[in-house]
Amino acid sequence: MPIEFAVLRKLAPRSPETLAIVERLAEQFHEYLACAEIQTGIASVHKLGASSVEVQAIVRPGAEALGFVSEKTGLFINYPVSALRPDYFLAVRDSGILLEVERGKTTINNMDIFDFWKCHICERAEYLFLLVPQVRPNENGRAIMRPFNHVHNRLSTFFVPKNYVNVEAVFLFGY
Repeated sequence: MPIEFAVLRKLAPRSPETLAIVERLAEQFHEYLACAEIQTGIASVHKLGASSVEVQAIVRPGAEALGFVSEKTGLFINYPVSALRPDYFLAVRDSGILLEVERGKTTINNMDIFDFWKCHICERAEYLFLLVPQVRPNENGRAIMRPFNHVHNRLSTFFVPKNYVNVEAVFLFGY
């Protein structure tokens, strides 16, 4: 299944130069995810009962090749929730990118909103790369269709000017 890709962004970015760098990184990461070997690897672990850690293991080499650091600590040190950490982090100029991988709990437990909130409160990141499934199997043997679209619709509300927060852009990857 081809990787879906969408960008949600503010109309007038705080730093067009930083956004341009982040966009190039998103394109490179999308190319990595689109490789047949990576898609096959993700498909092999994206099953009922699997965890996002298994998907992370497949995408880790591509993330690390771009400079992301796994489970960066200390990003939330100034908050009562100081133990928070993203799946991956990459500093970019005076900002950064949180990269989060979700699987089964994407919308059921609001993990997409939680990941967005982490980016919102992170003092060192204004960009979010969010990997979510396109289809998710459930206990009845059926597939819950379109988590990617559901996440896209939910997060798009934050990119209407009257709802802006300090997240400059979300790059959504559907596997």
